[in-house]
Amino acid sequence: MFDLDIRSLAAELLNISRERGITVATVESCTGGLVAGALTAVSGSSSMVLGGLITYSNEAKTALAGVPAELILAHGAVSEPVARVMAEGGRERLSSRLAVSITGIAGPDGGSEAKPVGLVHFACANGARTLHREKRFGATGRDEIRRLSVLEALDLLREAALTIE
Repeated sequence: MFDLDIRSLAAELLNISRERGITVATVESCTGGLVAGALTAVSGSSSMVLGGLITYSNEAKTALAGVPAELILAHGAVSEPVARVMAEGGRERLSSRLAVSITGIAGPDGGSEAKPVGLVHFACANGARTLHREKRFGATGRDEIRRLSVLEALDLLREAALTIE
């Protein structure tokens, strides 16, 4: 179901999490649960993966992850502030040590000059700080943008798991 790169990175992250006693959660928009799916495809993941929230709509971001509607109105759903609050809200709601969030424009529609197709914001919250990454994958196709987003989210979780105190 997932390519070798995704499976390998998910397994590496889960090994690090297991060794360090770290639990993880996901809050996903444009990936629609693919990151949680990649993690739970690994045998034994249930001891580290607490759950995932699919917050595809703005209303779901607010209801499930606690993103204030005013923040979405001010910055747009695809923005650094929203990604950060998504991760922080998911971490709190699922009581995980780490939570990653993804919000972006996978296309082929929905882009603009300011926020083109392929723009994706990632955040990872650990309680003490929230890391953020912005990627511009370009209009490489919906499936490829989502695949690259899964890899980026897993890599961000791996980085956070390695540096958490």
